[in-house]
Amino acid sequence: MTIDTVITGARVVTPGGIVAADVGIRDGKIATLAQTGEAGEAGETIDASGLTLLPGFVDVHSHHREPGFTHKEDIRSATAACAAGGVTTTVAMPNVYPPPNTPDVLADMFKLYERSAIVNWNVNPAGTKVDQIPELAKMGVVAFKVFMVVDTGRDYPHMPGIGVHDHGKLLAIMETCAEAGVPLMVHPHDQALMDQIEQEYWDRGERDAQAYARAYAAHDGLIWETAIATLLRLQKATGVHLHLLHVQTAGSVELIRQAKAAGQHVTAEINPWALFLGHKWENIERLGSYALSYWVPESNDPYLWEGLRDGTIDLISTDHAPHTREEKEVGWEDGWKAHTGTPSTQFYARMMLDAAHRGKLSLERVVELCSTVPARAFGFAGKGEIAVGADADLVLVDTERTTTVTDEEVLSKIGYTPYAGETYTGLPVRTLIAGKTVFADGKVIGEPGTGTQSRRTVRLWQRHRAARHH
Repeated sequence: MTIDTVITGARVVTPGGIVAADVGIRDGKIATLAQTGEAGEAGETIDASGLTLLPGFVDVHSHHREPGFTHKEDIRSATAACAAGGVTTTVAMPNVYPPPNTPDVLADMFKLYERSAIVNWNVNPAGTKVDQIPELAKMGVVAFKVFMVVDTGRDYPHMPGIGVHDHGKLLAIMETCAEAGVPLMVHPHDQALMDQIEQEYWDRGERDAQAYARAYAAHDGLIWETAIATLLRLQKATGVHLHLLHVQTAGSVELIRQAKAAGQHVTAEINPWALFLGHKWENIERLGSYALSYWVPESNDPYLWEGLRDGTIDLISTDHAPHTREEKEVGWEDGWKAHTGTPSTQFYARMMLDAAHRGKLSLERVVELCSTVPARAFGFAGKGEIAVGADADLVLVDTERTTTVTDEEVLSKIGYTPYAGETYTGLPVRTLIAGKTVFADGKVIGEPGTGTQSRRTVRLWQRHRAARHH
């Protein structure tokens, strides 16, 4: 058997456990798993002694900012950061301009990715035009995305064309997504409650980043949990695969746990900022809007980690959300004018490897959360595991290497990271897409256009529905 590349000497995290094995790659697929030294001759041999081989991370929630906002980020810079961070598949969100809520606009976005992406990719269109959902679903998309939020005092990142707050329209969207067999991702938010809460802050003259943080966390996460409760009831009515974004409160975890126990087809994700940034008030005081995303009061922390360990929270996605310094600095005076969201795609593998190093999660569970489960939940055949026949989208990591994050290494166009100064044990050192190295020796060597569309190939909702009726 002719092998293009063999990776030898690594510990390999497989679905059956961690083993010492040589991994042979042919035509972009994993062709062999052999005992160390027995893979045979290959055109290229990668000596991975002392390293651990993982399936590449699959990030189903990332903001790449192109088209329309390339002063923040573009496809090339975002996917370069992915390569350096061990992310081999990244899925873009629809808050770009024009928003992809019709087949023509989405097709134009696909062309941009075909030209510029260094890693594999897809785009989640906005499910805001119900009549367009059936045709969009045929384009191999991962899911549809809806924001239940209206920004107050700014027109970005939640601009017109991507938000839905009317529960009747949400019902119609869910019914249509269910019929098309495509999941619906929702950013939960109760806008009516937020209008009342933030007005109380403004009436007291409180508008800075700390006031913004407190407002969104008010009443133990009231705006999140009321929205999630409504979404779960709508899911029960429609049977759609509902994917809940931004899980960050103990109450949200319990609501999701109850829905799953009742057999509802619900998945949920958490983002790095909820575990490693916004979970400490001292970070909000020190960084202001640079740490927002959202503040996650410390009392929630043990419940979030418990949800990750027991499977209530299914997966981790970055919610990578770069904004310029100018767009953040205004938050010191007015948090409602600063653009919300934080970048993380280049560094979240380090955070998760460090969590494994500290015993918060096992390394196998990290692989499940960041690779295997997102691939399976969203129908990426051949992704997210190391097995014969799977795609050779892989990352070699040094689980013992400790590094401190710096702004100087940032590949995102914004040139900074709110995680600067944080020290993590565990580092991606080489990333492969379809068996070809795109990152090694601290440098991105993959060319734009290397990545291909990771299409949704499994109609999991149909299988779930069939199971429910038999």
